[in-house]
This record gives sequence, C-alpha cells and structure tokens, in this order.
Amino acid sequence: RETVTWIRNFRCPNKHRRFDATMIFSKDRKRIIDYLGTQPHLAVDIDIAVDAATGGFRLRSGGQRFYVGRLGFSFPMLFSGYADVREWFDDDDQQFKIEVMVTNPFWGKLFGYRGSFDIDYICPERLPVHVMPVWTEMRD
Repeated sequence: RETVTWIRNFRCPNKHRRFDATMIFSKDRKRIIDYLGTQPHLAVDIDIAVDAATGGFRLRSGGQRFYVGRLGFSFPMLFSGYADVREWFDDDDQQFKIEVMVTNPFWGKLFGYRGSFDIDYICPERLPVHVMPVWTEMRD
C-alpha cells in the first residue's frame, strides 16, 4: 500500500535526535494511520484538516493501538498523549514552520515545541536502509 515516511532529525543544544514514522491511509478507518518508529508497534489514528490560522495542515492524533506479533490491543491513553500538530510554509521567512503540543487528559501538558524545518523529497528507491521499518504492519 502507498506510504509516506517521515524521517525527522532534531538539532537541539548539545543533542541530536531522530524520530521516524510511516503513514498510510486506511480505507476502513477513513483516516491516516501513523506507525511510530522503525519498529512500528504503535499505530496512531490521525485526523487532518486545513489550519485556518496558518493555511497549512493541522494534524490531531486519536486512538492508538499496540501491535506485537499476533497480539494487538488499544493502547491506554492514561500512558500516552494526544498530539496537536500545525505545519505550514511561512511566506515572509521562506521556511516551513511547525508547532507541536502533546497533552494527556489526566497528566496535562506532556511536551511541546516550535521551530522550522527543511524538506527533502526522496524517491523510495533511494531511501537509506536504516530508516526503513524493520517490518510492515498490515493491520490498521
């Protein structure tokens, strides 16, 4: 099935981090499913809309499922968070911008960040092996 893989490299003071994810569109769920990491145990429902404030995307996470082998279950949100992500292109700065806020109904704000990013589009044949998922989860 068609996928979009996001390879995110974060540059912070004294640190460099990477976070990868692979997205598919689920016809059954009628939404995007985001498989987090290169070992896609966690599948997250994503609702996407146009962000009226920026003209860009607004992605909001919803239900989450955890998969290991044949075992699959809904991930308890007490131990996770809901993401609210805004991404857009700023014409004045000529940069892509992002704002992320992750919250939990019980614990409150877990973390968030604002920043800018660059994009490189790479055809599937040129993807580095180290960013490919270790396996492909066929369940939504």
